[in-house]
Amino acid sequence: MPKKPVLDEAALQLVARRFAVMGEPMRLRILQALMEGELPVNALVEVTGGTQTNISRHLQTLASAGLVERRKEGLQVFYAVTDPTIYDLCNLVCGSVKQSLQAQAARLPSVRR
Repeated sequence: MPKKPVLDEAALQLVARRFAVMGEPMRLRILQALMEGELPVNALVEVTGGTQTNISRHLQTLASAGLVERRKEGLQVFYAVTDPTIYDLCNLVCGSVKQSLQAQAARLPSVRR
């Protein structure tokens, strides 16, 4: 059994903050969109279906938590994921949820028409 890392209280608070920031569906949509690479705000608005104001607010929260970074080019602002381990975390959780949903569906009785 692998040895578990021991984190002090400050580190645990940072971990909890990161999970709290990622606990919002729209922020997860934004991170999912950014998995394809850097995108400007207007593309994130289009891909996520959010409003410019809402997406900008979520991007600010993600940036404050250190999950995304911004780059300005002319009048456009581009965002990218700063920590590639976010991809691993999202893939791990999404894979687990998918397996759980498939297991639930397999337990449901078949519906005959």
